[in-house]
Amino acid sequence: MKCRHCQTELTTTFVDLKTSPPSNSFLTADQLDKPEAFYPLHIHVCEECFLVQIDEFKNAHEIFSNDYVYFSSISKSWLAHCKKYSEQMIERFGLDSNNQVVEVASNDGYLLQYFHQQNIPVLGIEPTGNTADAAIAKGIESVKEFFGEEIAHRLKSEGRGADLLIGNNVLAHVPDINDFVKGLKAMLNEEGVITMEFPHLMQLVANNQFDTIYHEHFSYLSLTTVSRIFESFGLQLFDVEEIPTHGGSLRIYGKHAEDSSKEVSNRYEALLEKEKSIGMTTLAYYEGFQGKSDKVKDDLLEFLKTAKAEGKSVVGYGAAAKGNTLLNYCEVGTELIQYVVDASPHKQGKYLPGCHIPVVDESELRQTKPDYILILPWNIKDEIINQLSYTQEWGAEFMVAIPELSKV
Repeated sequence: MKCRHCQTELTTTFVDLKTSPPSNSFLTADQLDKPEAFYPLHIHVCEECFLVQIDEFKNAHEIFSNDYVYFSSISKSWLAHCKKYSEQMIERFGLDSNNQVVEVASNDGYLLQYFHQQNIPVLGIEPTGNTADAAIAKGIESVKEFFGEEIAHRLKSEGRGADLLIGNNVLAHVPDINDFVKGLKAMLNEEGVITMEFPHLMQLVANNQFDTIYHEHFSYLSLTTVSRIFESFGLQLFDVEEIPTHGGSLRIYGKHAEDSSKEVSNRYEALLEKEKSIGMTTLAYYEGFQGKSDKVKDDLLEFLKTAKAEGKSVVGYGAAAKGNTLLNYCEVGTELIQYVVDASPHKQGKYLPGCHIPVVDESELRQTKPDYILILPWNIKDEIINQLSYTQEWGAEFMVAIPELSKV
């Protein structure tokens, strides 16, 4: 296997989470007895550019199909984050009806709707047909294609170039990161701005977020590595923000390398230096992560088995991709977790891939009154605890497994 950016032969393992089905391949009842495909979750680190990555065992076109179950508008806290972002970008870059805002992986229009409401022209590029249709229903023009250099040149030639080019939680999802960044270069107008948000590898390592590793995430990114990739294709990062989403993410700001209208910020230089100082440009930094992941597995299994032995009931909340990684790696099934609650009607009535735990709506909590609720999307645990505050009526306790097993 070679690095998907610099083609260096990959020989160093970051973590091996064995095998798992694709995290969003939820099952119907009639699929439970049929063969299910499992793929390796073996993550490597490139000793040349330090891109942490998985091999493309599961084709991206299969993962992001027309029946994609993840709709971004489900989370209220995420919508609030996106609304605030739109307001900041409009103010910072003076966007108005004369500008074009383009989002790659625009999902159900969760973000572009806020620019659209301000009469700023928008265009979404989204390969999953059902989420794109939801965006179109909101008045968001959407192109149902995978983004890359070819589509970028075509859209640019049609006058659809971007003054603000957005990609939230997509950079880690692309199998050909080189072609994707070439596309960004081709799509961006002369003095346009790129913003990308993605989980920060530094936070993944520091907070043991191994459950964010799944087949949809082809890459795990540091600022240093992303800077190198962008620079190799004529783009320059000029600013960065550390934001709390997804357990600790970066929002990067990019421009054409030849664009002299934007100064490089001090916080960009400072974060590059911080990554270097903690060793992110050395292989030693990436060693030892396997042991931390294995400890979470051991602790969670011990808790679940003890709870069962004591006659206590445990359920999950949030049929998130990260939860599927956790439960499959820990080999947890319905004998230890009765069901998982999820707010999305697109997941309810189905079963988690691999572990086959049923996904139900929230009414099940009041009926069964579980003793423990394991929050799988720990990154929005405060929102979930507030939403489920009524479970305190019967003394339910909330748990998370990441970064370590604990009550919250």
